[in-house]
Amino acid sequence: MELLPAWMFLALTILLMAGFPVAFTLLGTSLFFGLIGFGWSFFDLLPLRIWGRMTNVTLIAVPLFVFMGVMLERSGLAEELIDTMGLLFGRLRGGLAVSVVVVGALLGASTGIVGATVVTMGLLALPTMLRRGYQKEIATGTVSASGTLGQIIPPSIVLVLIGDIVGVSVGDLFIGAVLPGLLLVVLYIIYILVAA
Repeated sequence: MELLPAWMFLALTILLMAGFPVAFTLLGTSLFFGLIGFGWSFFDLLPLRIWGRMTNVTLIAVPLFVFMGVMLERSGLAEELIDTMGLLFGRLRGGLAVSVVVVGALLGASTGIVGATVVTMGLLALPTMLRRGYQKEIATGTVSASGTLGQIIPPSIVLVLIGDIVGVSVGDLFIGAVLPGLLLVVLYIIYILVAA
């Protein structure tokens, strides 16, 4: 019984390396080793647990955030936002990098998704920054840092999930994350203005 996690990890690794789909591999190995370790009676309450997760009102926000990110990307609004902010901050030294941070904060606040923001900013802003002579380190660091602002600037999927798991009000988490998020934006901008 003590070696069951090691066998489970080994089986998971072998199945993934054999080319099986990740979702089915995770489901199959966890179900198989769960039946071995706990027995069938442990799984009697599984449908109630799934139903409890599906009826959770707080988690309704997660697919809506994903939908908002997809809409911003497909509509081209993110590109227009980068162009507009580039015009606004273009006269500053390091203005394009400052505009990338501001757009990252706005996209993070509107979508709450880190991956979509980083990919969008990387595809749109990074080539432009490199063409305009920004150092490679500053350009990639700016895109990476501004893309991750979506985790802390409310509304954020991470804060919604933390609120649900911990049992804390999501509104309180949003209020508590506003100041650190804005502080990060200001500190990123100050760093760019000094380093550029």
